[in-house]
Amino acid sequence: MRSKKRRRWFDSAGGYHAGPYVLIVARYHGPGNMPGRLRFGIVADQNLPWPTLVERWQLFERLGFHSVWNCDHFVQPSRPTGPYFEAWTMLAAMAAHTTRIRIGVLVSSNTFRHPALLAKQAMTVDHVSNGRLEIGLGAGWYEPEHMMYGLDFGAPAELVDRFREAVEIVDAMLRQDTTTFEGKHYRLRAAVTRPLPLQKPRPPLVLGAHRRKMLRIVARYGDTFNSFGTVDEMRERNTILDEECAVIGRDPTSIVRSLYGWASMLPNDPWASLAGFEDMIGRYREAGVEEFLIDQPRDEQWPILERVASDLLPRQTQAMSAG
Repeated sequence: MRSKKRRRWFDSAGGYHAGPYVLIVARYHGPGNMPGRLRFGIVADQNLPWPTLVERWQLFERLGFHSVWNCDHFVQPSRPTGPYFEAWTMLAAMAAHTTRIRIGVLVSSNTFRHPALLAKQAMTVDHVSNGRLEIGLGAGWYEPEHMMYGLDFGAPAELVDRFREAVEIVDAMLRQDTTTFEGKHYRLRAAVTRPLPLQKPRPPLVLGAHRRKMLRIVARYGDTFNSFGTVDEMRERNTILDEECAVIGRDPTSIVRSLYGWASMLPNDPWASLAGFEDMIGRYREAGVEEFLIDQPRDEQWPILERVASDLLPRQTQAMSAG
């Protein structure tokens, strides 16, 4: 367990604070068998005209998806010459254009913003959305855009260490009025968060991670673990996360296991057919995945998206409830 000598939190009353917020607790039956929890969201790149983006986010809400997300890039990695809106500015606007669906950035790159700024942005969007925000956060990965915009990137070990401190700062600032922090990369002196977020004790943290050191941070602070990869990779990461939870005495089922998927990464294009989408769910459920955040389909595949929303999702969630 991390030594308290390395880094300490002090709230406004001068007390020590540590430990994650447990969002959801359920009985644990081993990987792939976690009853009563199944969620579906859409990831929508912000590369279309603003009116079209608003129309689509509102459609995802009407169709009944649990969440909708944009991505945190300054340029789209797969199409760096095309248009791309800034993620958090867009998210704040979308918070005002939707009413029920949960919203987030999948995931915010820690290398783009000071974590205290991110905490203030998150607090603001939580109020604008009336408490519908999920805070996605990752260490950062796409080096070309860092070079393009003159941003420091760093070696993998440094990225992980900066991420650890950033998560601690965001966690603390969104729980308490005043935060002081002394770290290697970041320092705060009685940093104020007013007002505090609507969600208590703070909005959920959705932490992107793949390897053990990052999963160790998820075990301590995350409400949702998000990753992308094959079925076997997700199974292995869920097992590692369970092990890291055991080390600190945390119930592993208090962390939602979330997949970010897109057609070229998955075994088959999930938007090719209703059966294909259902097959994807079955494969990844066996690996312990409980939340599916899938890139929106190509334009010609939208009828499948609507059928997934009207036919498949209600059937899947009903089956979970019955189980």
